[in-house]
Amino acid sequence: MFTLISTLDIMGVIVFAISGALVASRKEMDLVGFGLMASLTGVGGGTLRDLLLDRHVFWISDPLPVAICLAVALVVFFSANIIQKRYSALLWADALGISLYGVMGAELAMLSGAGTLVAIVMGVMTATFGGLIRDVICNETPLILGKEIYATCAALAAATHIGLSSLGLSLEMAAAGGIAVGFISRGLGIIKGLSLPTYKSRPGKDYTTKP
Repeated sequence: MFTLISTLDIMGVIVFAISGALVASRKEMDLVGFGLMASLTGVGGGTLRDLLLDRHVFWISDPLPVAICLAVALVVFFSANIIQKRYSALLWADALGISLYGVMGAELAMLSGAGTLVAIVMGVMTATFGGLIRDVICNETPLILGKEIYATCAALAAATHIGLSSLGLSLEMAAAGGIAVGFISRGLGIIKGLSLPTYKSRPGKDYTTKP
């Protein structure tokens, strides 16, 4: 169980670090900027998760995730020009990241004794916080505020994982199911523009005049 969670954590760090470095490439940052954006995106969501769950922050006790972020930043710095559609690559890397972190955040919350709803919320926070930091710092419109479904996909990944676990499936099968649901739903958002209904503004009633 610890091995699977650790693997999901590292995979989430890698894909989010890639997405952070790709934003740095779009903003034409230097190598230090690449490292900063990769690190903030890669470990940001996990940091918030561990602080809220009162756990040891994962990259402080083991600096490997930060080292991975810096290595990813270096690779992307010298290879981002090869990717012709970097924003598209960012979207798909981010889609995989929110699916991985949605599942892992929920699983760690459950292991910490949290209830189902809190675990789902923790999965969403873990999956979206790093990308939110990335976009705010780079003056980009946060993906979480886009029209297409985003945070919903992380919630679906977390809820599917918890639901399958409660049915008695193994941790590996439940995690795979959650990741698949999260990634497919986000993919539909990217390709088909799938979105939730939005609020339609309408005039409010004027209570200052008598009927």
